[in-house]
Amino acid sequence: HHIALSTEVEAVNMEEITGAQIIAEALKAQNVEYMFGIVGVPVIEVAMAVQGVGIKYVGMRNEQAACYAASAVGYLTGRPVVVIGGSSDQNQETMGAFQEFPQVEACRLYSKFSARPSSLEAIPSVIEKAVRSSIYGRPGACYVDVSGDMVTARVDRARVRAAPCCPPPPVSLAHPKAVTEAVAMLKTSKQPLVIVGKGAAYSRAEDEVQELVELCGLPFLPTPMGKGVLPDDHPQCVAAARSRALLQADVVVLLGARLNWILHFGLPPRFNPQVKVIQVDICAEELGNNVKPAVALLGDIRNVVSQLLGCFRKDAWRYQSDTMWWRSLKEKMNANERMSKALAAHSSVPMNYYTVFHHIAELLPHDCIIVSEGANTMDIGRTMLYNRLPRHRLDAGTFGTMGVGLGFAIAAALVESGRKTCQRVVCVEGDSAFGFSGMEVETMCRYKLPVIIIVVNNNGIYSGVDPHTWDELGKMGDLTTIAPPVTLLPEARYDQVMAAFGGQGFFVRTPQELRSALQLCLDDWERPSLLNVLIDPASDRKQQVVSTLIPFSFNIWF
Repeated sequence: HHIALSTEVEAVNMEEITGAQIIAEALKAQNVEYMFGIVGVPVIEVAMAVQGVGIKYVGMRNEQAACYAASAVGYLTGRPVVVIGGSSDQNQETMGAFQEFPQVEACRLYSKFSARPSSLEAIPSVIEKAVRSSIYGRPGACYVDVSGDMVTARVDRARVRAAPCCPPPPVSLAHPKAVTEAVAMLKTSKQPLVIVGKGAAYSRAEDEVQELVELCGLPFLPTPMGKGVLPDDHPQCVAAARSRALLQADVVVLLGARLNWILHFGLPPRFNPQVKVIQVDICAEELGNNVKPAVALLGDIRNVVSQLLGCFRKDAWRYQSDTMWWRSLKEKMNANERMSKALAAHSSVPMNYYTVFHHIAELLPHDCIIVSEGANTMDIGRTMLYNRLPRHRLDAGTFGTMGVGLGFAIAAALVESGRKTCQRVVCVEGDSAFGFSGMEVETMCRYKLPVIIIVVNNNGIYSGVDPHTWDELGKMGDLTTIAPPVTLLPEARYDQVMAAFGGQGFFVRTPQELRSALQLCLDDWERPSLLNVLIDPASDRKQQVVSTLIPFSFNIWF
C-alpha cells in the first residue's frame, strides 16, 4: 500500500511539458523578445508557445525576409540572430522523409554554432549556447535544429535542465604597449584619417569615438553602416572627399571596419602604398587581412578607444586645422558638393536621382532610421541622406544582398514601437530591389507598422527604358529575345501593391508631388505608405574619376 500511495503522489506531482514549450521557455530565459518566421508543420506549435510566454511573433511572407528582420533586430539591440529550423522526424532519418536534409551540417558553413539537441532535456542548454555564441566575440548567426517529433513530444518538467540567461559578452582591452605605439604613430602623422566602421556602431562606441575625433582634431570617414556613429554633417566628416582621403592618408585608424572590397582592400591604387594602419578589431583573425597593420589593437572598440583617449587626456595632442591636408580635403569636399547640388537643381521631369534625394533629405526628420537597398539608389542615397544618430542606417552591407530592405524596415519599426521616443523608419528602395521582398508590404499593413517606403523607379536594374521604347520593342518581336536583360515593366504601379493591402500609395512624377506625398506620409503614424517615384530611366551617378577596383554593381560615390 505504501508503494502504491507513493506512485500516485508522484503521478500527481509530475508535470509534463512539450518540446515546443521547452523551446519557448528557453528562448524567454535568454531574453529573446522577437521571433520572425513562416509557420507550418512542424514548427507552428513553437510559434504558438513563444507567444504564450510573451515573445512577440511576427509572421512574414518569405523566410529570407524573416531572417533579414531578425538579423536587423540583432544589430539594433545587440542580440544577433538565432535560427530555429524544423526538420524531419528522427525515426525517419535516411528513409527519405519529407524534406529530409542534412540541415545541421549545411548550416555549419554559415554560422558560428550549429546543433540539434540530443533530447528534450538538452534543449535549454543548446539554446543558451546558441545565444551565447551569437553575441560573444565577433557576433554572428547560430542555428538550432529541432526534429518534428521533438516539438510535440512530452517529458516531465523536473527532468529538463534549465539554463539561466547567459551573461553579457565579456569585453577585452588592447595591450597597453600597443596602445602607446598607436598614440605615438598618430602624433607623428602628417595626413591622419579615422575610418569608423560598423563594429564601432555595434559596440556602442559613439561617445568615445566622438571625443577622440574632436579632442585630437582628426578627419574621419564612416563606412556605409558606420554612418551616424558621428553625425554625417559633423565638421570633421570628410565623406564628400572619400577617394582623396583614402588615397593620401599616411596613417589610418581603422575602428571596427574590414579592409574588404568596400574599402578597396586597403591597397593601391586607392590607398597610399606606404600607409600605416592602426587596426582596432574584436576579432584576432581579422587583424592583418590584406594589409599588415603597423599597430594591431585587439579588443572591444569602445574600450580600446577609451584606452587611446586616456593617453591623449594625459598628454594632449591636437592635429591642427590649418594644415595642407585639411585644406586639400575641404577643397575636394566643396567641389564634389557643388557638383551634386548642380545635379539636384535640375527641374526637368522625369527627375534624376540627385533631385529626388535632395527633396527627400530636406523633409526627413533628423532622427529617422534610414533603410536602403539597390544599386544607384543605395549608393547615391548614402551620400545625400544624412544619418545623425548611431545605428540609424541599415543597408545591403558587405554582401550587397538585395531583398533586405523591407525585412530590415519591419524590424526597425518594431524595435522603435517599443521605445518611448518612437522614430520614423524610411525605406529607400530601387525598383528592382523592391521586387525581391515586395510582398512584405502586407506584413507591414497587417501589423500597422508606419513604415514609409520610397521606391526610386527607373524601370529597370541599373537602367531601364521609357513606355514608348518598351512598346516599340514589343512590336519588334518576342521580348524574351529583344528586351535588354536589365529592363523591368516601365512605370510599374508599386504604389498600388501597398494600397491593395490597406496602406497609402502615391504615384509621383514631379518634385512638388514628391514633397507633398512625403509630407502626408510623415504626418500619418497609423499605417504604412509607399511612394512610387518615377525617375529618368537613363539617370545615373555623377562621373567617377577612379573606379578600377570597384565592382560595377555597387560602386561607392566619392
